[in-house]
This record gives sequence, structure tokens and C-alpha cells, in this order.
Amino acid sequence: MSRDEIRNTFFDLLRPYVRMEDPSRMMESSLLVEDLGVNSTRFVDVVLETEDRFKIRVENEDIDRFRRVSDAIDFILERRPA
Repeated sequence: MSRDEIRNTFFDLLRPYVRMEDPSRMMESSLLVEDLGVNSTRFVDVVLETEDRFKIRVENEDIDRFRRVSDAIDFILERRPA
């Protein structure tokens, strides 16, 4: 998958969890919690769905890397199967 494909897939994954009036305004620079309103329960769901959708493992110590949308995309790029 290219970065653009991962980005688009991750944005689709995020949409149900985002608490903003217009989810189409999500950007790679958006903060998951502060900008997009993803609460702690939804954050766990995002991580679990990311693992399932991209066939990767997100360890507890890696969760801090999911601060911005771009951070999550970069993490997925690093961990995705070859």
C-alpha cells in the first residue's frame, strides 16, 4: 500500500470515531484527541481497528505515537507487512 492508500484507509477508519461537525475537515496534522474529539474508549477502538485493518501489532508503548493523524499513518507505514 502506498502512503496515500494508507492515509485514505485510515481516514475512513477514523470517521465513525471523530466528534467534529464536519469530518471531511480532518487533516494529517489533526490531533486525534484534541482536534478530532476521539475519547479514550474510542481511541482504543481506533487502535484495535488499525491493527485489524492493516494487519499490524500496536504495543502499549507504541500508543503514544498516535497523537496526530500523520503519526498514526507513519507508524502504519513502518509496521505494515512487506
